[in-house]
Amino acid sequence: MTATPGENRTVFREQMDEVRSEIVHLAGLVAEAIPRATSALLDSDLDAARRLVEGDDVLDVLTLQIEDHCYHLLALQSPMASDLRAVIVALRLASEIERCGDLAVNIAKAARRLYGVELESRLRGLIERMSRSAVRLFRLAVDAYADGDEGRAAALDDLDDELDDLHRSFIAAIFEAHHTSGVDLRVAVQLALIGRFYERLGDHAVNVGERVQYMVTGWLPEHAGAARAVARDQVESHAEETIDLGEFGDSNGSTNGSGSGPD
Repeated sequence: MTATPGENRTVFREQMDEVRSEIVHLAGLVAEAIPRATSALLDSDLDAARRLVEGDDVLDVLTLQIEDHCYHLLALQSPMASDLRAVIVALRLASEIERCGDLAVNIAKAARRLYGVELESRLRGLIERMSRSAVRLFRLAVDAYADGDEGRAAALDDLDDELDDLHRSFIAAIFEAHHTSGVDLRVAVQLALIGRFYERLGDHAVNVGERVQYMVTGWLPEHAGAARAVARDQVESHAEETIDLGEFGDSNGSTNGSGSGPD
């Protein structure tokens, strides 16, 4: 017996609820990994760093399962409009969240490269603050997705300013430590990379927020840029047409400012 449209939609919603739960589960693992990576770094805990690096395989498996689930929905349910956006956003979010897991692993790997290095208290403090800010942004982004909260998602861009400020302060502190305390250049480079990892975590959280807005409203920041590009093209096209008319005159073959008058 062929399922009715209503039955198909019920099945789709149930499966999308499963996908949403899978994404929230994946995000929960990543949200735990970020502070664990920070602790491994600050405590020079090589065993904790190793467990985080090995645990990345689990995140990869979960990400692939989510993607397969989404492809299955696209193939069998043929969703349209808001349902299609929900599946597309789920695919994008799985990738964004998995990348955040990779960044946490990068921090853990940096902990191994900096093993035995004693960090100044200011640098340690900034790392802790960047970690807390990144986790907060990440959790807010995932909560916005789980609740379909457009307002919370839109606020993430402004909230990311705090992490950006901390990142700038951290880079400045690295330069100062290098010049005043003789911090080795190799160590300084590793610290700069670590700061970048935290900053990128905030960027991915903002990306998640933008995709949530798209899921709810159908709007993306890229749409505004595309509209500006079209408007510029129209202005340039109009200007070129005006120049062409000025150069070649009217259809009778006369030109502006040249040629002889009637006898």
